[in-house]
Order: sequence, then structure tokens, then C-alpha cells
Amino acid sequence: MAGVQNFVSVSRRPPDIEDYIDILRRYRSWIIGPMFAGLVVSVVVAFLWPDTYMSVAVMRIIPQQISTRLVPAEVNSQMSERLNQMQQEILSRGSLSSIVQQPSLDLYKKERQQKPLEDIVTDMRNKYIQIRILDIPGAQTSEKKGASAFSISFQYTDRYKAQQVVRELVTKFTEQNVTVLRNQAQYTANFLNDELKTAKEKLDDLSAKITKFKIENAGKLPEQAGSNIQSLNSLQMQAAQYSEALNRAQGSKASLETQLANLQSDVTFYSSRSEDLIMTAGQSPTSVKNERISQLDKELINLRSQLASLRKQYRDTFPLIGQVVAQIDVLQREKEDALKEDAQQQLAAATAAPTGGPTATRVSNPLVQQRLTELRNNIASTKTALVSAENEIEKRNKELAEVNRRISEYQARIDASPLNEQQYAQLMGDFSLAKAEYDDKMRKRDQSLTAQNLEEHKAGENLEVLDPPSLPEQSFEPNRPAWIGIGTAMGLMIGIVLAAAKEVKNTSLKNLKDVRAYTNLPVLSSIPLLENALLVRRKRRLFWLAWSSAFIIGSIAMTGAMYYHFFGRS
Repeated sequence: MAGVQNFVSVSRRPPDIEDYIDILRRYRSWIIGPMFAGLVVSVVVAFLWPDTYMSVAVMRIIPQQISTRLVPAEVNSQMSERLNQMQQEILSRGSLSSIVQQPSLDLYKKERQQKPLEDIVTDMRNKYIQIRILDIPGAQTSEKKGASAFSISFQYTDRYKAQQVVRELVTKFTEQNVTVLRNQAQYTANFLNDELKTAKEKLDDLSAKITKFKIENAGKLPEQAGSNIQSLNSLQMQAAQYSEALNRAQGSKASLETQLANLQSDVTFYSSRSEDLIMTAGQSPTSVKNERISQLDKELINLRSQLASLRKQYRDTFPLIGQVVAQIDVLQREKEDALKEDAQQQLAAATAAPTGGPTATRVSNPLVQQRLTELRNNIASTKTALVSAENEIEKRNKELAEVNRRISEYQARIDASPLNEQQYAQLMGDFSLAKAEYDDKMRKRDQSLTAQNLEEHKAGENLEVLDPPSLPEQSFEPNRPAWIGIGTAMGLMIGIVLAAAKEVKNTSLKNLKDVRAYTNLPVLSSIPLLENALLVRRKRRLFWLAWSSAFIIGSIAMTGAMYYHFFGRS
């Protein structure tokens, strides 16, 4: 039975510069071959790739020609935002399809035979048309910062058609900008007109409510509270005056009634004594008239007349009225005492006369008759004054009732003022807000109309062609030197990777350094590899044949690609 073999793993010797040189010499074909193939492929691809030309135009954004302090701009977005909107419209499928199928352009003729138009338009929009915002120093404002200019570029294999397409896009941007500004101004004006109409209706409705409230609450409005209070105070003062006048009239009436009663009692008294009793049978006539009573009557009449005149001018609390009333009371008591004394004297005279003696004869007393006439005249005048006093009292009562009614009315107005003030304040507040809203809408509507006129005169923000569409003289792509360099470098990298892989896979001892490193034995001498000369020559002929064929084929391919590029294109 064979014994088990033990294998020892030996790490490889780190290579030095001579080893790397030996590796390059051993695997030079593996490095040069891929590099040459990369060169050939990159040259063929670079020269067979059709030239693409780029035409560029620059459009500048012209700010509003009239100061925004005089005419505010109606545009509600910055130019960069409007450019995005216009770009979506201009680069839409319908717009680009019309450009592609335009007879004077007839773009992507071959591609349209192979792909649908929608795919071609998508590639055209995403790959070949570019719109970029530019910053021009000194040509931008704080409001339009970052959107002072923009460039439009288009890539196509025909430089003339590329220029014409850019010209079409510039025209569309100019027309679309005018359309957008005009439509926006028109839409804004129409919207503000509708809003103004709504605000006017709201204002008219509130005005009608306020008018109705004022009619329903005439005299009870908060703004009339001061005049109501003033009128109430005036009416209260007038009521006090009427009350005083009524009191005076009632006092005068009472005084007249008292005076009338006194006059009537005096008439009764004097009527009973209108005749004098004259004694006959040799005796002289004796008058039983008491002259003192007549004197008291005259004084009482004078004092009562004086009292009536005083009460018409002053209140009962007036001191002089009190004095006159006191004098009347004193004279009245004196008169009563005199009447009692006179009655007793007459009774005594009648009882003292002898029977069958002198007879008494009654004769009319002219003084008494005169006094009765005066009393009756005074009664008539007193009744007339009493009727006037009653009329005055009735008049004052009516006036006082009317004043009290008006006082109650004004008091009710003042009491209702807080509630009316709240409702009125709410209505006026709503009216003020509606009025402010209406004025604001009116101002904005006027600004919108001014901005609309500004757009019609083309004095607003516009687009101007700063650089017209260029006619490209050189192709934009491909960059052939770069592609050739990249292809050759990639081939070289592939060759180095292949050479490194071959070296890693080859574990044979290649030189004396490997022998010394892996065997740890001294090397006395080395014998070179002896090969058959015929075999060596055959290998060399095959090597040169293969390389010559590859070089010729590669040269023919590169030459053909360059010839096609320079002379073979129609």
C-alpha cells in the first residue's frame, strides 16, 4: 500500500523590476494584441459614427420698460417658472411632431421608417434639445435673479437643419411668451372683474341692510345716543317747567275758587242787608248798617285781588304771598266778629222797642246795592278767571302728558341703544370690511387693466434674441481623439489583465532566482533550453504571419472607416 504524500505550500517570491521586464517580454503579444484591437475598434467606431452638429441661440429677458412703481407687473411668476411652462408647451408632442414633419426640414427620415414618431419625438425632447437658464452679469434684477437669459440648443447630423430647428424654437418661445402674458393679463382682468362684481353685490346688500336698520330704528341708533340723552334732559327740564306752571295754575284756581266762595258769601250777606230799618213816631232814622263791615269787605277784596296777581307770578312759598294770606285771615276773623256783633245789636233793638210804639220801615240802602253790584261784577270776573285757570290747567296737563310721552319714548330709545349698538356695530364693521375689500378689488382691477394695456403696447416683460441661432462649423460629437484614446487604453488594460492572468497561472521556475528561492540550493551552473531550429523558425514565421495579417486587416479597417468619413458620406 502506497504511503500518503505530503504537499508543502510555498508562497511565491515577490517579483522585482527584472521580473516585470521578463513578464512583459514573455507576454508582449498578449498585451500588444488587445491594445491594437482596441485601437482598430475605436478608430472604426469613431469614424463610422456620424457627425452631430449643435446650433445654439441665446434669448435675453427684457424687464418691464415702465417702472413697476408706476405700473405694477401683472406677472405672478418668475421668468424661470414661465420658461418651464412655455418649455412644456413648446416641447410637447404636437409641437415637435409639426417641426419633425415640416417639409422644409423632414427630420429623422430614416428613423421614422424604423420607429414610431412618438419615440423619435421623445428622444428629440430628452436628448437633442436642451434649454438652460443663463446668468448674465449686470443684466438681472433682484426679482428675476437667475433668469436673465437662457440658451436653446439642438443637435442634429445636418448643421443647416439644426440651425433652422433652433430658429423655429426661438420663434415659438417669442410667440408663446406674448400669448402667455396676454392670456394671463386677460384672465387676471376677467377674474378681478368677477371678484369686483361679487364685492359690489356684497357691499350693496350690506348697504341695504344698514338702510333698513336705520329706518326700523330711527332715533335709536348709537350715533344718536348723545342727542337722545340731550333731548331727554331738555324734555325733563321742560316737564319740570310744565309741572311748576301746572302747580301755579292749580294754586291760582284754588285761590279763585276761594275768592269766588268768599264773594258769593258776601253777596248772600249783603243781600240779606240790602234794606235799612227806619224807626218812625218822632224818632230819627237809625241805620243798622255797620260801617266797619263795609270797610273790612273792601280791604278783603283788595287783598284777595293782590293775592291772585301774586300767585300768577310767584309760587306759594313766596314770602309776600304768605303775608297777604295772613292779612286776609286776620281781616276775615275781624269781619266775622263784626257780623256777630251787628246781629246782636239788631236783635237787641228789635226786642227793646215798646209794643204799639214807633214802627220800623225798611228802605233800600244805596250803599249796599252798590256793593252788591261790585260783588256780582267781581264774581263774574272771578268766574271768567277761574275758567281761564281751568283751561290753563287742562293745557298744562296736555303739555305735561305729551312731554312725559316723549320722555318715555326717548328713555325707551336710550334703553334699546346697547342692543342696537351691537347690531349696528356689527353691520358697520361688515360694511367697512366689504368697502375695504371692494376698494382693494377696484384698485387691483385698475392695475390689471393698466397691465393689460401695457402688454398690448409690448412695454412689459418680453424676450429678445441676444444671439441668433448659430451655424455650427465643427461637429459637436463624436470626439474622435478621445474615443480612440479611450479604446486604445481599454485594449491595453485588457492586455495587461490577460498577461497578469497568464503569469499567475504559470507556476514553473523561470530563472535562477526562482530556483534559489524555492529549492534553497546553491546553483553551480545553468544549461540553456535547446530547441529544434526548424521548429523555432516555423514558430517565428507563424508569429510574424499572424501579426502581419492582423496589422493589415486593422489598417484596412481603419483606412476604410476614415475614407468613408471623409469621402463616402453623401
